[in-house]
Formats: sequence, structure tokens, C-alpha cells
Amino acid sequence: MEKRWIIAKKGDESIVNKLSKELNINTVLAGLLVQRGITTFEEAKAFFRPSLDQLHDPFLMLNMDKAVLRIQQAIENQERILIYGDYDVDGTTSVALVYSFLKQFHPKIDFYIPDRYLEGYGISKQGIDHAYKNNETLIIALDCGIKAVDNVEYANKKNIDFIICDHHLPGEVLPDAVAVLDPKQEGCAYPYKELSGCGVGFKLMQAFAQKQDIPFSKLEACLDLVAISIAADIVEIKGENRVLAYYGLKRLNENPRPGIESILKYSNITRHYDKTLQKNIFERELTISDLVFTIAPRINAAGRMASGKKSVELLNCKQEKGAEDIASG
Repeated sequence: MEKRWIIAKKGDESIVNKLSKELNINTVLAGLLVQRGITTFEEAKAFFRPSLDQLHDPFLMLNMDKAVLRIQQAIENQERILIYGDYDVDGTTSVALVYSFLKQFHPKIDFYIPDRYLEGYGISKQGIDHAYKNNETLIIALDCGIKAVDNVEYANKKNIDFIICDHHLPGEVLPDAVAVLDPKQEGCAYPYKELSGCGVGFKLMQAFAQKQDIPFSKLEACLDLVAISIAADIVEIKGENRVLAYYGLKRLNENPRPGIESILKYSNITRHYDKTLQKNIFERELTISDLVFTIAPRINAAGRMASGKKSVELLNCKQEKGAEDIASG
């Protein structure tokens, strides 16, 4: 297959020169920024200095209020909730995030990853039957479901509600779910459209936390999972994704969860104790490339060769020994 390079058009020279002066950088760098849609001092500041203040209000996403209300009702009524996600990295990180966060506030919760070979991609009738058998009346689907019209209808007939969290392009007809969260759906005013599936799940938990008066600091511990999903799904690292990736990487470098550290250990990337800093640090700073080429493929392998359930268990394992056992298996 012949490769064809598509060269980005040069930015407007007057804008490049203006940005060059404002940032005190040469015109080559300013030109690269303009090619990436960064044309003002404030946009450049946001690009180079990501801040959690730049995260958008999750309730700007269409149907977010309905989704949060249904979760609150499920918790209040002591319903059993099933967190459902795809077997790839975006799906398993999504499930690990939402499952671990909600479980702190509601014990009647489980997760389900479909078998790649027996069930295929997305929401399956087997998964819905699993929920029905276990008396789970609410399914939160992550990184899938936007086109699962028939299977959501199948669930409705069994009195099982769905909240769909997806980032793929919708079809002409949306599933008849309690709430469909997808920034790409028609009529959604959410200002950033390129979230990963895990990113949409994160926004749902952010909205839930706001309504429940849960400090955002409790949610920050999940940002490493969002960063991994962003890297693995090769979504753009601009706008809100850049903020999430930046703070997720920061978390991975400063306080990696046991499951991630075990993956890195088997990849010969280890931490050592620094006497000056008086803490364990990696020999070099982890970057997005490490997420793309080292962490993500190993998480992905479980879902493609065995079961994505192992990936979720690894990501949520709190003990170093347990994480190493899963990673080595």
C-alpha cells in the first residue's frame, strides 16, 4: 500500500508573527502552534500549562442529569448495579474507574466484560441475561452501546435500565436508554467532543461526585486510568484530553497503582528510593509513549487472549503481591 503524507497548511503569517511576539518564541514554534489551532496567548497558556480548572462542567453533557439521578435512585433503593464495558483498554479502564469509584459509596455493584470470541464487541444478550440472573436492575455501559438499539430494548423487556456512556459516532436511532451520554450525539452542547470512552465515564463520576458533595480529590486518583485510555485509543491530546492526560501522567509517575507498577516491572521499568526526595521514583519520567507502547498493549492482551476481567482486576488490585500474581499470569 502506498503511503501518502498530508502536510498541514501553514498558518496565517500575521497570526504566527503575533503569537511569536506574545510568547517570545521563534516563528517556527509559533507556526506549529497555529497549525494545531492555537492562535492566542490564552490558548497557548492553556496548552502548555494544563489546569484542572479547565475541565468542563459535566452537566453540560446532554442527559447527564438523568444519568446521575438514576444512579442516585439505584443507591437509595439498594438496587444492584452492573458496570459493563468492552474488552479493550478503553473499555477495561472505563470499567475499572467507574466500578472502583462507585463501590466506595454503594456495595451492591459488580462488573462485566464480554468474551471477545463468544459475545463479540459491545452490549450482548448474554451480558443482559447475566444481569437479569443476578437481579441487577441498572447497567452502566462504558465505551460501547451507542448503536445497541435492539439489545437495550431486550433489556427493557426484562426491566433492566441502561445508562450508555460512549464516544463513538451514533447511528440514526439511539437506544431507548434512561440516559445516553455521548458528546458526539446530535443536540449535545458539551464543548469538547473528543473524549475517550473512559473520559465519558469519568465525566459521569465527576457529575455524580458534584451532586453527592464528594470532594474532587477522591476522583483525582482515577485520572491515571483516563490517561491510559487516551493514549491507548489514540484520541487527540488537545483541550480537555490534554488536561486529563497531563494529570493522569502526573499520578502515574508519583503514585502508580499496584497493577500498573506490576506491568511496568515486567517491562523492566522500576522505581527506586531517592534519598534526596525521600520517596520512590522511576529512573526516568513516564511519558505518553510508555502508555501507548508498554502499558496499553499488556492490558489489551488480556482482553484479546483471555478475559478482559483480568485487566479490570489488575487495575483495581490494591496489593502489590496480588497485582504481580495477576500480571504474571
